[in-house]
Amino acid sequence: MDEVIKILKTLPFWEHLTEEERAFALRNSAIRRAEKGSLLYSRDCACLGLAVVISGSLRIYSLSPEGREITLFRLGAGEVSVLSAACVVKQLSFDTHMSAECDSELLVMNAEALASLTASSIHARCFLFERASENFSAVMQTMESLLFSGFDSRLASFLVSEYERTGERLIPITQSAIAERVNSAREVVARKLKQFASEGLVETKRGGVLIKDADGLRGKIE
Repeated sequence: MDEVIKILKTLPFWEHLTEEERAFALRNSAIRRAEKGSLLYSRDCACLGLAVVISGSLRIYSLSPEGREITLFRLGAGEVSVLSAACVVKQLSFDTHMSAECDSELLVMNAEALASLTASSIHARCFLFERASENFSAVMQTMESLLFSGFDSRLASFLVSEYERTGERLIPITQSAIAERVNSAREVVARKLKQFASEGLVETKRGGVLIKDADGLRGKIE
């Protein structure tokens, strides 16, 4: 219970709630653990509510009519998802799914409590719509990249971002995992990495990619 309160206190609207509202929020929030690959939310499941990532990583994605998964964005520790509360925010009408990319832990405030708080507290309501806007902006950035950026640019951008995030030239990731991250097929990723290797930009390793020329990769980003 102490951990639940600690996390709830990090929400910007918490200090503006009444004691009764805080007690209500506390009763309706819990720590949830999710194993790697487990589905946490989809339109076919019950509305999850507000989700705060404590540890691990969550992937929000959509499914094409052919069943292809399109990654929309990811959430890491400290980040909040409200797309999992689409039953509360009626404007979020598009179909999304949320799964754990690795063993994860999150705080979940159930949808009924979230709806009640946003109805009684303007601060909670503003927070909800602000996060909904941020989540939707992440979706739009992904769609713009898919529609208007060439695959060279998308792959190079991913490799550079991973290099800058970790500071390591060797990125320990499989080609299948890269394909999932950049919304493509493994065969396409393999072909493009082979081209990048021939240009001296990368070197493919077993289970990883070695960045040899980060500036050269940056030059491919549109």
